[in-house]
Amino acid sequence: MTRYPRQGKGRRWTIKEFEAIPTAWKGDTLSDGDGLVGEVRVTRDGIVSLPFRYGFKWEGKKAWHYCGAWPTVSLEAIRAERDRARALVKDGVKPADAKRAAKIEAQAEVEATIAEAARIEADNLPIRALYEAWILDGVSRSDGNAELRRCFEKDVLPAVGTKAVRHTTEGDLRVVLRAVIKRGAYRMASRLHSDLIQMFAWAEKRKPWRALMAEGNPAELIELNKLLPPGVNPDAERERVLSGEELRELRVKLDEMENLYVAAPAGTKYSVDRPLKKETQLALWICLGTMCRIGELLMARWEHVDLATGEWLVPRENTKTKAEWKVYLSPFALRQFKALHALTGDTPFCFPASTAMGEAPGQHVYVKSVSKQIGDRQARFKQRKPLKNRKHDDSLVLSDGKNGEWTPHDLRRTGATMMQQLGVSPDVIDHCQNHVLAGSRVRRAYLHYDYAKEKREAWERLGERIEVLLNDSNVIPFTGKQA
Repeated sequence: MTRYPRQGKGRRWTIKEFEAIPTAWKGDTLSDGDGLVGEVRVTRDGIVSLPFRYGFKWEGKKAWHYCGAWPTVSLEAIRAERDRARALVKDGVKPADAKRAAKIEAQAEVEATIAEAARIEADNLPIRALYEAWILDGVSRSDGNAELRRCFEKDVLPAVGTKAVRHTTEGDLRVVLRAVIKRGAYRMASRLHSDLIQMFAWAEKRKPWRALMAEGNPAELIELNKLLPPGVNPDAERERVLSGEELRELRVKLDEMENLYVAAPAGTKYSVDRPLKKETQLALWICLGTMCRIGELLMARWEHVDLATGEWLVPRENTKTKAEWKVYLSPFALRQFKALHALTGDTPFCFPASTAMGEAPGQHVYVKSVSKQIGDRQARFKQRKPLKNRKHDDSLVLSDGKNGEWTPHDLRRTGATMMQQLGVSPDVIDHCQNHVLAGSRVRRAYLHYDYAKEKREAWERLGERIEVLLNDSNVIPFTGKQA
């Protein structure tokens, strides 16, 4: 049944009339005039709703356009939608087509907005995004890029990580390098400069980065030598060799620090400088006695150390040359390893990570930890302020600093120089250090004698010499080379 307002056919319904509609009218239609017709619907809960449609002729047939349902949509809005549809029909446009076109236009507008946002984002990709792409696909170092990550996370990303690649200039990178140079890390600054050049060169050849580098590689524009102090050559090889007197001085300093701390009464130890960790002390003497690289030592596992036969196998994955290396331990070096085993023998690693220092459990100690501990105790050579939770004193400065700073790697050079002084041939010394041997590739391919006998004898002689130097001041001095 079609129903009309109380005022009669052709008149409009009022809100009060809608509110008074009984549920018995369910299914009836309501004529609101000008082609607008509603249907009475009643829910199970007895709630009345009125969906309205506008009826019109289209291509000779009756067509309908939905205008909304009261009370969800106001009666005023329903009639306005009818008026809009009626105007479209008058203009020869089917309301449904107009609605579909509006949706398409709205979707196109959304897609255009998203595309524009994506374009702006792509145009403003930051240095961090470039670094992450490069570190994943553009560079592969022997340490799994660990040192590269550490360097960038420390020096580059905090300074320019959020800077857009397209807006990064040589000036921005110069600030990064100056900060590294300011703390006296000249060689690191040189390496970092080379790494920045490599990263941007990689980006210049690849999408989306190359579109962001219209001005070229900013790192290539930097002349590092103009940032460094006069006379500094960051690529110069270190030549520091510790003299016999310095080795004895080192032993005395380590012993004195240990003894002072042990002797301090309970409750007063906080007022006494804590000595160098015993594991670190042993690492120094093992470096000297075996001429190993400090990183190779700190990654060592007990399964590779045979205390019974006095042999230490350094697996290829731990060596710089990626060649397996067997060290024949002299009594001096073996004694250090046995002392170390008493401290860490219940763990897989000779130098296990310290969770108290924030290192990952079940791993070896950070490979630069010993170098940092030694450097922190030679503060006069560091152009930096004290670092949080780090030592900052001169307790391990040797020869009152006249020969310069020393590092754990210098002990490797010192051991090799001592072997040379003892008359060991350079070929044997090279084998003892696991160096890539000089000569043609053909020669290296065909000459495979392992020099085991000669190496064992050389390490024995080195160990004996170290024992004498450390325990007897009445000997012909071993003269080291200054830095």
